Amino acid sequence: MIFRAGILFLTAFLASVIPTLLHANEEEWTCPHCDCHRQALFSGNFSHGTAADTTLISGVPAGEEKSFLHEIHGRKFNITMPRLPPGKYKIVLGFAENYVSAPGGRLFDIESGGTKLFENLDIYARAGGKGRALLLSSDIDFPGDALRGPLTISFIARVNDAKLNTLEVREAGGRALVKLAASDLKADDAEARVVPKVKGPVIWKDPAQPIEKRVADLVSRMSLSEKARQMNNSAAALPRLGLPAYDYWNECLHGVARAGIATVFPQATGMAASWNPELMEKIGDTIATEARAKYNDYVSGHQGDCARYFGLTFWTPNVNIYRDPRWGRGQETYGEDPFLTGRLGVSFVRGLQGNDPKYLKAMGCAKHFAVHSGPESLRHHFDVRPSERDLYETYLPQFEAVVKEGRVGSVMGAYNSLYGVPCCASKLLLDRILRKEWGFQGQVVSDCGAITDIFKNHKFLPSEEAAAAAAVRAGNDLCCGEDYVHLIRAVKQGLITREEIDTALGRVLAARFQLGLFDPPELVPYARIPLTEIDTPENEALALKAARESVVLLKNDGLLPLDPSRVQRIAVIGPNADAKDVLLGNYSGKPARPVTILEGIRQVAGPNAEILYETGCPLALKQNESVDESRMAKAVELSRSSDIVIFAGGLSPRLEGEEMKVPYAGFEGGDRTCIELPAPQEELLRRIAAAGKPVVFVNCSGGAVAFPWVAGNIPAIVQAWYPGEQGGRAVADVLFGRVNPSGHLPVTFYRGTSDLPPFEDYSMMNRTYRYFAGQPQYPFGHGLSYTTFGYSDLKVEMQDENWVVNLRLRNTGRMAGAEVVQVYVTPPDSLADRPVSELKGFCKVFLDPGEEREIRIPLDKRAFEHRDAASHAWKVEPGVYAIGVGSSSRDLRVKTTVTR
Repeated sequence: MIFRAGILFLTAFLASVIPTLLHANEEEWTCPHCDCHRQALFSGNFSHGTAADTTLISGVPAGEEKSFLHEIHGRKFNITMPRLPPGKYKIVLGFAENYVSAPGGRLFDIESGGTKLFENLDIYARAGGKGRALLLSSDIDFPGDALRGPLTISFIARVNDAKLNTLEVREAGGRALVKLAASDLKADDAEARVVPKVKGPVIWKDPAQPIEKRVADLVSRMSLSEKARQMNNSAAALPRLGLPAYDYWNECLHGVARAGIATVFPQATGMAASWNPELMEKIGDTIATEARAKYNDYVSGHQGDCARYFGLTFWTPNVNIYRDPRWGRGQETYGEDPFLTGRLGVSFVRGLQGNDPKYLKAMGCAKHFAVHSGPESLRHHFDVRPSERDLYETYLPQFEAVVKEGRVGSVMGAYNSLYGVPCCASKLLLDRILRKEWGFQGQVVSDCGAITDIFKNHKFLPSEEAAAAAAVRAGNDLCCGEDYVHLIRAVKQGLITREEIDTALGRVLAARFQLGLFDPPELVPYARIPLTEIDTPENEALALKAARESVVLLKNDGLLPLDPSRVQRIAVIGPNADAKDVLLGNYSGKPARPVTILEGIRQVAGPNAEILYETGCPLALKQNESVDESRMAKAVELSRSSDIVIFAGGLSPRLEGEEMKVPYAGFEGGDRTCIELPAPQEELLRRIAAAGKPVVFVNCSGGAVAFPWVAGNIPAIVQAWYPGEQGGRAVADVLFGRVNPSGHLPVTFYRGTSDLPPFEDYSMMNRTYRYFAGQPQYPFGHGLSYTTFGYSDLKVEMQDENWVVNLRLRNTGRMAGAEVVQVYVTPPDSLADRPVSELKGFCKVFLDPGEEREIRIPLDKRAFEHRDAASHAWKVEPGVYAIGVGSSSRDLRVKTTVTR
């Protein structure tokens, strides 16, 4: 059994369930969810245990596995909850078999009030193996203490010990009254639970007070135990203070994710292909509107408590650099260029966070800080050591832009180490660069499980307490997971002070104040956004617009656009033609009306068109698997009898993504081991091409795919990415000329895996368009149109102490369209290891046929600067800088020079 997304469970279990040692075999847990001061008493012969095999438990969300590595076990023990009011309750018990390796190795009963809840429970058999989480629930109609005594649950061994990992008691409405985990039984001591006596008025609830004073007041009223648990992502309620539960973990990479129906935009790399910052800001704003609607509805039905995936603190955008196309999570990024990534990231964050002078609409998070881009299989212990030039010129600029210009509210630390120090404990990253150099004032959150990695996988520190303390002292305020419960013992061991914890907790809580979560709804402009604002016609139209602008026309030998009057019989072939999952990518919401490529073609091709469909082949082959010759033959026969073939293939989020097991050849751990188009697809394309009918290849993927044979033999190629809920319609609109394609590549399309340096090498030498010495299949910035554009009158001059590029752009074709005007700078030869060129400015311009416009593009402030390793500062290398302007990094139409 797995956890349902959105339910508060098994994180920060005991922020409201606090233990007091009674005697050797009894522990008391105070649950201040109401005035009755409920308790959970543990009694009997039980012991604490920790799994010797610390392999992560499966079947629970990332970051929650450790709850199942600790247990209470014994021949017979009881859990008693005195003074629980009469009523109907649901008891949810969590188990994982960490020791027994076969069925029957542990059997026990669980009963309450003389009634057997579970008999001969075999965790191994019920869960399906060792190390798999199991949740069991039972409804109890409790008459109250007076009739039958306190509610008691007994665990009675038959074979081996009885055991328990986690327990939750829910009232009839679903609200959790008691939540505890064995992992927390040893965390507290009496001193940590002491509640401070604070004199004076309760300032934190007063919206007229400054946020700094409100935060300080709230922090001052918490015990050390409560503070530590409020610093884990799932922060339980503190009813004695009136503080509702809140989970800081939410996702909105390209639409509100994991919380039901939402508008789904193109995956991040697809959005980046639009090269349209204004569009990105609108998308961010629309996502925030839907997020507020979901949050408002959820908390209104849960007494103010907010569960995972319904909050307003979003761990988005991913502004890491897509330095290598093999990286499975590259699809989450805005591509391989720091400048483009920074511009799009700033716009997205501005849209997401809103423009209200007092309150954030939602909060963004720049991740993963820093120097993080695979391999997925190494991320928990990999140490990256880039040159200072690469660090400051490639891996940090986009973070700096989102922090300084976008004023992003949160930053997420990466799993990997940088120069031997885990990123979530790096004072270089989190203190010197982020806070001191860039002036960041917001909260830093760890990636999920990254605090555990500090001692378990990086082996940087010897204990959980030392890891938690080091992370907080470096500047990591919030933990995704439960690791910050160890701060309680860390204080006692002298590893961290209470004042340092107060500082970090203050930054964590400030987010909720900035979002207006503690203020009356009438004061917060976003607090009354209703559910009717989700999945509106306007939002769907924006998703369609984004998908249309993301489509990149890679090649066109005159076949496109298709004329519906001349193509009456259309063969739609390929494994992605009617696949809904390929529209989405990872970290996705659920679209209400997704349109596949096949469905889009049916909508657009016209009523007289006959659409023939066959998958023909799988996306990729499993080990020792062969193609189905009959399906290939059928696809070829359909192609032979058609006027035109549209082949939809490429990759899928089932093949590439975040740290996952994939049984297909060419894929490993979510990454690709080779970037070539999977063999069965190329084989089928060769056979279809041999049938003699014109072919359009539509490639769906998170990033670059190498297909040199296709590029040389198929007349038209369209890059569709993972295009979102309206992706199929957008592709069809481009194919049939209803929309003039305007997407441009945010990544380089290489000719083959042999073009790439080793995946583990983080040096930028010979990577991305900036340093690649070879000939790409399709260069960074490339994108064709159904019209043509003329460039003229290039001038570069100083205006108001800034460099500005001026030129004239004319639509010289017969169709209205958009051109992405791109400005590249190449430093002088005297600069060591200089880049081939670097994007320093761009704009997207829509022109009617024959229309001409004067274009003005300010150059990036660091257009002529490079990081000097000797002085550890930014410098301008004296000499002549080449400036080229055009439609891609390899298609510069007008050029000039500037001497600096």
